[in-house]
Amino acid sequence: MTNPFTEFDSPWKDILQRYFEEFILFFFPQAHEEIDWTRTPEFLDKELQQVVRDAELGRRLVDKLVKIYLRGGEEAWVLIHIEVQSQEESDFAERMFTYHYRIYDRYKRSVASLAVLGDERKNWRPERFGYQLFGCEIGFRFPVVKLLDYQQQWSALSSSRNPFATVVMAHLKAIETRDNRNQRKEWKLALTRRLYEQGYEREDVINLFQFIDWVMSLPQELEQQFWQEVIHLEEESRMPYITSVERIGIQKGIQQGIEQERQQSRQQVRQILLESIELGLELKFGSEGLSLLPEISLLEDVEQLRAIQAGLRTVNTVEELRRIYQPTTQE
Repeated sequence: MTNPFTEFDSPWKDILQRYFEEFILFFFPQAHEEIDWTRTPEFLDKELQQVVRDAELGRRLVDKLVKIYLRGGEEAWVLIHIEVQSQEESDFAERMFTYHYRIYDRYKRSVASLAVLGDERKNWRPERFGYQLFGCEIGFRFPVVKLLDYQQQWSALSSSRNPFATVVMAHLKAIETRDNRNQRKEWKLALTRRLYEQGYEREDVINLFQFIDWVMSLPQELEQQFWQEVIHLEEESRMPYITSVERIGIQKGIQQGIEQERQQSRQQVRQILLESIELGLELKFGSEGLSLLPEISLLEDVEQLRAIQAGLRTVNTVEELRRIYQPTTQE
């Protein structure tokens, strides 16, 4: 069965980069006070990618490395790790530690590691890693935000204008309505209506709606009903922000524009996975491993590619890896 949260990573990555200051203010207000926001944060995707390659850390979801400046003028780096998968990871804290020390070791910058957990297990709160031996002791602790905790703060979320209040509400309702699509449609409409009631600017309405639309996907029939209600909502408010772009597709009864956008985002995820697999093949099996790349590159299923990426950590031969995506292949 397909994990319903396997592609929450793309919308989270996008919204985090668009609203980084608001993200820090919402989840880590103490840190927000210490950052000099007159200096634009810089996202260090290439630097983080290099660290991850060196560490062979396996499957990642939403990871961001951001260079910021403190009010005192010092340069510092912030590692943001958003965990949105539904499978508990016993080595999560260790992985956070590995990221942290490798970033520090490579770049000699102060690093803050922050984690946001979007899973469904209330008692899973990994926030420290350490060990001791012969009087030598290592201890690593990092701040953790648990999205499930916000279920008890719904009123505060509803009244907040911070974009991440909307993000958290959509994330929680996507989980809650996973098995009730009619209820999901009603909540999707309510959260969309709220974007207008909060008085967001047009660009913010569109950005936040894209997040809501992605994580609260609906079957085609309900999607069409939803869009008809959105049209009515925008006609009443006289603010055709969302439907101005999608109206032609709606009239045809199919949300072609949205589907194309989803496909484009999936292709981006697919390309990232292929690059990671290529590196893993070369590191583990050399030229023999790279010989599999042409056939792996033909795979369109993102979940299949994720399985290959994960398999690289455990398989011992090229044939074992091939069996992950070609189960009938014989020795």
